[in-house]
Parts: sequence; C-alpha cells; structure tokens
Amino acid sequence: MEALKDPFPLAPIPWLSEWIRPVANRLGLVILPMHIHEVVYSAGFYFFAQHVISPILSNMFAAKHYSHLSRKKKINWDVHVVSLFQSVMISVLALWVMFTDEERMSMDREGRLWGYTGSCGLIAGLAVGYFVWDLVVTSLNLDVFGIGALAHAISALTAFSLGFRPFVNYYACNFILWEISTPFLNIHWFLDKVNMTGTKAQLYNGLLLLFSFFSSRLVFGNYSAIKVFTDIYYTLGKNPSTPGEGVQIFVTKDTTLPTWLALSYVTSNAVLTTLNVYWFFMMIKAVRKRFTPGTESPDKAGKVEKMVATEVEIDVSATGSDMPNAQDVRSRRT
Repeated sequence: MEALKDPFPLAPIPWLSEWIRPVANRLGLVILPMHIHEVVYSAGFYFFAQHVISPILSNMFAAKHYSHLSRKKKINWDVHVVSLFQSVMISVLALWVMFTDEERMSMDREGRLWGYTGSCGLIAGLAVGYFVWDLVVTSLNLDVFGIGALAHAISALTAFSLGFRPFVNYYACNFILWEISTPFLNIHWFLDKVNMTGTKAQLYNGLLLLFSFFSSRLVFGNYSAIKVFTDIYYTLGKNPSTPGEGVQIFVTKDTTLPTWLALSYVTSNAVLTTLNVYWFFMMIKAVRKRFTPGTESPDKAGKVEKMVATEVEIDVSATGSDMPNAQDVRSRRT
C-alpha cells in the first residue's frame, strides 16, 4: 500500500505553522498547522485572480461587455471567473487523488471517519482557502451579494474546516466533486452576459450542465451521502479500534464520535442532498425557457435563471461544506 503524500509544490512555512498551532489545538483542528500554508496560498491566489487575472482576460476576450459594466456587475463577473477556475482545478485534483492515493482507497470505516492522508488534507486546505476568499469578498461587498451570501460563506468555511480535525477527511474528494457541474453553470451565465442567450452553444452547454449536475450530485452525491451516513451510524458511541498498518488516525482510544458532530454533519448533508433534487428540476425549467419560444418573456426567464444560479451556488458551496465536503461549486447571484 502506497500513501500519497501532500503533492502541494511549496513546503509548509514553519513560523506560520507554529503561529496557528495553539489556535488549531484549542479548536481541535490538529492537522491544520500542516496545511495552513495551502490555505494562505490558495486564498491569495483567488484574490490575485479576481483583481488581476480576471480583468486582464475579460478585457482581452470580452472588452465590449466587461468594460462597460458597473462596479457591482464587474465584481460579480470577476467572481464568476474565479469560480470557473476554482471548480475546474479542484475537480481535476480531487479525481487525481481518488485514483492515485492507495492509502485512502484502503481505509476501513474508522479510517474514512477519522483517517488522514496528505492528499486529502490538500483538498481540505484548498477548499478552506477558497472560502476564506469568499468570506472576505462577500463581507466587503454586501451591497452586491447580501447578508444571505455572507451567512453562507461563514457556514461553508466552518464546515470545511472540520476536515482538519480530521473528520470524514476521506470524503473531501467525494463531495468536492459536486463542483463538476459548476463550470457549465458559469459558462451558461457568461453566455447570457455576452448576448448568446438561446444559441446552440448555450443549448449544448445546458445539456452538459444538466448531465453533470445529475451525475455528480444526484447519483454519485447520493451514493456518497448514504455511505457516510452508514459509516457514522455504525461508529456512533464506539471507541476507535487499532487502525490498520500505515493508516493515520488522529484520535485516542478513549475518544468517541461526538453526537453533536454526527448530527450536525448528517443534518446538513441530508438537507443539501434533498435540495439538489429540487435545484435539478428548477434548472431543467430554466434551461427549457431559454429554448421554448413564447413560454415567457426574456426578462422573466432571466429572473428565473438568476434564481436558479443563486440556489445552485448555495447548494454547491454548502455541499462543499459537507465537512470535507467540500464543494463549491460556487455560482454567484447577479
């Protein structure tokens, strides 16, 4: 069995790890010091992408649309660019970890709940970094995103951080894959903004959006939810046994799964899983209205699409918030 070490190319920063260690220990996030540099680097990159990369690319490829946007709309555009990049990157990385981390693949039930590998820690670190950026951007632009988005950013950041206990760190890759549908959601949004509503490009993208959403969230997402619910049910109230050779479990023999932790996770996961079904049918309605003549006025159809995009945004990120869930799928409201 081969353990996949943390593949992040930059080494931890000793002084930063020691600085965060007392706080991490107090909060029970014992592996955070090993990944705090990834949180900082990823958050910093997203700020750079928002303020530098997005304006450059947007002015290069969509100048006549981007350059005339108001401050609020320009911020929203830049956030969608960051979301598009983040969702592609984290989905590819999560799939790579799932197919190459042999230690993760060998974990039993207790390993899936309490176990840790460097690669899964990286997924959690990048997710937390994204939500740190999200929290700051939302806080500084409440007039754009509203108090609801702020509450969502706080809850998502908190939930993702639980992966540093570690708790269900194994499932970080599973739930972050809800992000697979987010690139298509963002593309759908951009096509509207560049006056390509109702085109073949939007039609094909819409079909891919529905397929990816159904596959990653309703099929694989529900499978993962049932699996983690089962793991929690059979572990609740029991002391961890001796882990298998090479499996790192950061709990002691007298530690049991806290009821509050199990209930909070199961409840949030169940709610988000249920909402996925609702959002899927809302997305079908919104996509159909783009290509069914005479069903509704463009303005009304646009409002429906904005509503769906906002809901999916909450869904995705919040799911990511499924502790290691991770997912943001992060699509912002207009």
